[in-house]
Amino acid sequence: MYGDRTTISRILNELGDTWAVVGLSSNQGRAAYGVADVLRRHGKRVVPVHPKAETVHGEKGYPSLDAIPFNVDVVDVFVNSDLAGAVADEAVAIGAKAVWFQLGVVDEAAYERTRAAGLDMVMDRCPAIEIPRLG
Repeated sequence: MYGDRTTISRILNELGDTWAVVGLSSNQGRAAYGVADVLRRHGKRVVPVHPKAETVHGEKGYPSLDAIPFNVDVVDVFVNSDLAGAVADEAVAIGAKAVWFQLGVVDEAAYERTRAAGLDMVMDRCPAIEIPRLG
């Protein structure tokens, strides 16, 4: 419902290769860590965004989206649904091309705002699941 195959394919294959992963830390037990690795293997530059600003998978981390000193194509969101809308708004503010809310992250108002701002958006999906489906 919140991400048709065409939009998913466009985000993964056409909109650019720099992904900011909000909520990514060096904790290997967290889903964000494994998904970031899958994205890297799919050719993406994965930029960690976390208050600790840790280096993850060899990439320097930043405490917020607006602290990243280069363009970001996709913002992948691994935070609770009640915090995700603010992250989507920040993604719009920094000029990202798309926002991806992970499995279980749902904010319909943020989805509508983000789409109205002209960004592609997928919600309640995981790129690590969607990449193999694309073939």
